[in-house]
Amino acid sequence: MGAKNGKQYIERLQTASNNIYLHGERVQDVTTHPSLKGVVKSMANLYDLQFEKPEKMLYTSPTTGEQVGMTWLQPKTIEDVIKRREAIQEWALTSGGMMGRSPDYLNAEVMAMGVANSLFAEADPMFAENARKYYEFARENDISLTHTLIHPQVNRAKAQHEQKDANVALHLVKKTDEGIYVDGIRLLATQGGITDEILVFPSTVKKAGELDDPYSLAFAIPNNTPGLKFISRESFDYGKNSFDHPLSSRFEEGDAIVSFENVFVPWERVFVCGNSSICNRTFRETNAVVHMSHQVVSKNIIKTEFILGVALSMMDAIGIDGFQHVKDKGTEIMLALETMKSHMYRAEHNAKLDKWGTMTPDYEALDAARNWYPRVYPRLIEILRVLGASGLMGIPTQADFQNEEIGDIIHRGLQGKNLEGYERVQLFRLAWDITMSAFGSRQMHYEYYFFGDPIRMGMTYFDNYQAKDELKVRVQEFLGKGSNSKFLNV
Repeated sequence: MGAKNGKQYIERLQTASNNIYLHGERVQDVTTHPSLKGVVKSMANLYDLQFEKPEKMLYTSPTTGEQVGMTWLQPKTIEDVIKRREAIQEWALTSGGMMGRSPDYLNAEVMAMGVANSLFAEADPMFAENARKYYEFARENDISLTHTLIHPQVNRAKAQHEQKDANVALHLVKKTDEGIYVDGIRLLATQGGITDEILVFPSTVKKAGELDDPYSLAFAIPNNTPGLKFISRESFDYGKNSFDHPLSSRFEEGDAIVSFENVFVPWERVFVCGNSSICNRTFRETNAVVHMSHQVVSKNIIKTEFILGVALSMMDAIGIDGFQHVKDKGTEIMLALETMKSHMYRAEHNAKLDKWGTMTPDYEALDAARNWYPRVYPRLIEILRVLGASGLMGIPTQADFQNEEIGDIIHRGLQGKNLEGYERVQLFRLAWDITMSAFGSRQMHYEYYFFGDPIRMGMTYFDNYQAKDELKVRVQEFLGKGSNSKFLNV
């Protein structure tokens, strides 16, 4: 089949009729539901873009000769890495980087694990072959994926096997000749129910031990598999128009609790079955985390550019761009942007071939970026709030402007330096949707916890930092050269 377009994406969802619950009711058709149709349309636009810009978004499949999505590419050269990043950013531009789980994120993961599949063979050669075949299947059919990593927050002080109810979390029930049966709950599937399939993996932020082997699973199944339910949180798309809610009306991805009720998974879709050691090592040893981080940093560069563009537009709109403290705040955003770009440049131009023949970006650069951005993103949002000041509170709706009695009043009263009232309010509603709406608040929380608890990630980053011993030796040598004897003369 090859790459799909937006119409095919929508038709697949309608045919699948995924089992998703929203606001206490089962959704009959995700493509027409008031709280989902906006993001479904935005996803469809991504797939249409592949055919609008085929020179950037498509490449020839190495197995079928069909045109497939560039974000599935196994890069063999630095030029390939850059081409894939340009495709990622082309998608990100459509949302200003506000879609955190656009399809390219998991495309990168499936590609990495599909190519570097030998790790899975430690348990059984079948699992390695399954991973290889799934990558080809997903690429050739342009499968859209959600995924789930996290066990329920019951008691974080205990391992899964130590929980009072050890069967709450997703676990292996039994094996048969045809496959496995699993049961339990997982968190937190972004775009759950508006994608084709779900990829299940355990979180590796907190390593599991052998006693947690029953919870150590990796597999991929269609989202309409019997017994699979997506229970979505409240939607932040309130059915408003794109003037009033310019982001949430189009890019509200949703996050879902995933329930597996004695779900059957055929063996050909299983990658890990009851092996905590392999699960703990998968993301790093297959370089999946490197390629996923490359996607995330690519997206966040576009997101930071978008925030900077909004900030500059607000400054100009109300004539504050000449003030010292305003320029300083703009500089903060610019420095964040250029820092991210520098990390990306180093990551791409220091890329090296791994043992599977995949050109893999420099992880040190990407790891620094993915640890730093969750810490700086809240500051970027704070800057927009400070720049907007009372303007983020005085934001009438489109309906107010259309009212014959008050429309002209607010159109005149809320004009800016170079903008009429309607245009200035439209800009400030965009800033509000980035910063103060439910959608904006979720974006900040989402970025902060994107790869897990930033403090735990920071501890891991500190422990794994390669230059620590070398730098301490350098200091010791410096101190030794500064003294000719054991004790300094005082």
